[in-house]
Amino acid sequence: MRAQLRIVAGTLRGRRLNYIVEEGLRPTPDMVRQALFSILGNAVPGRIFFDLFAGTGAVGFEALSRGASSVEFVERDPRTAAAIIKHGHAFGVADLARVHKADVYRWIERWRAPAEPVTIFLGPPFSDLENRPEALLLALGDLQQKAAPGSVLALQSEKTFVADHLLGQQGWDHRHYGRNQLAIWVKDG
Repeated sequence: MRAQLRIVAGTLRGRRLNYIVEEGLRPTPDMVRQALFSILGNAVPGRIFFDLFAGTGAVGFEALSRGASSVEFVERDPRTAAAIIKHGHAFGVADLARVHKADVYRWIERWRAPAEPVTIFLGPPFSDLENRPEALLLALGDLQQKAAPGSVLALQSEKTFVADHLLGQQGWDHRHYGRNQLAIWVKDG
């Protein structure tokens, strides 16, 4: 089945992402993307943005639309990654979008963080939240350690995900939107 998502704000506002609905693909709803970028505010323009577990790429394209200097998409599924590349060309932003066809957990292990602050969004499959929470928490901890001061991490999860074990738990800001939860963390600098 085919579906569409639209970019909700910025220079790409109104552009549509066409994608095939597949098991495990969980696009970030418009309302949650709007809330996310409202919260992130100045942590997007002029920064490198990482869209991990990219799926449709909607969050990364939203970041480009709102002034991110570039976006690094990490998506394991080859067909889904190819669709992100196709949309990057169609939207005229392919030179600002780099797609890594990789397992996010392995990619994070090898990631070398830029010296400047970055913004990192993680939208793992709900099955990972239920079946691989330890791997997810280790990956988040690795990102927290590697990222430069001033960097922001944003985790989208299902509201049933117990975020009590997040490193630096007291530093996470939690917001709820229907069945979705956003947790935002800023690295002190």
